[in-house]
Amino acid sequence: MICRIKTLVVVLSSLAFLYCLAGNGGAADKVSCMLDWFPNPDHAPVYVAKARGFFEEQGLDVDIMVPADPNDPLKLVAAGKINFAISYQASVITARSQGLQVVSIGALVQHPLSSILYLKSSGFKTPADLKGKRIGYSVEPLYRVLFEAVAEGAGLQTSDYDIYRVGFNLAPSLLSGKVDAVVGAFRNYEAIQIELEGREVGIFPLEEHGVPDFYELVIITHSKEIETHPKRVMAFMRGLTRGIHQTVSDPKASLETFLKLHPDLRDELNRRAYQATLPFFMGSPKQEPSRWVEM
Repeated sequence: MICRIKTLVVVLSSLAFLYCLAGNGGAADKVSCMLDWFPNPDHAPVYVAKARGFFEEQGLDVDIMVPADPNDPLKLVAAGKINFAISYQASVITARSQGLQVVSIGALVQHPLSSILYLKSSGFKTPADLKGKRIGYSVEPLYRVLFEAVAEGAGLQTSDYDIYRVGFNLAPSLLSGKVDAVVGAFRNYEAIQIELEGREVGIFPLEEHGVPDFYELVIITHSKEIETHPKRVMAFMRGLTRGIHQTVSDPKASLETFLKLHPDLRDELNRRAYQATLPFFMGSPKQEPSRWVEM
């Protein structure tokens, strides 16, 4: 508990410091921002900020990067290889407890999208029904640990199920029968993806099974980035904030901006995912200290 509190104090005090800063980013500066996943509607505000020139107005040339593996963004920020990344609140807490100097500087998605998904044909009614089943998860250790918390609350021990890391392949692993359920799947994306394949999907929302309400996606950087380039960090957040506000205030035009950049995503899945995600951007990038403490 002491370790967790110290971790949260560092994160929150750094965040407070950032939002007290003033001034533009100065001369044009090339920076990198890595997504948490392959491009999808969760990232629309980032792409809108770049396409509409909001980062450029802040003196930044932002290179939006796609990870080869969903574990990469936090690792690369911690190593000082990239400037910013999208990550997960629980991952930041874990990283800080391990001594990694990553800091959350804003929220992108205000509430959980992560869920345990299963096919309704399996007949599962509660997480307790996952006893003896095969579970797939995406990000290590985040979703393995979150599943363990849900399973423990359902009276299961780690020996009661088999759990495998499947990375990006959540929906394919479930649809192919490789696993019986997946954790880390988003209710606004993979659930829709599975339904569009003609299968009925069941959802165990994590926050309804013992996991506190949390920020699904947060923006992270290295503590040294804040110390050495505070104006650049604030410039990035100002540009992103405009991207978020633009997406929420003009969702139709923002979706079109996103799809022009990703024409391969112009389909029913991504249109429905975008509509399902919009309410979760509201209130961002604000973060509440109490929600870090509770997590």
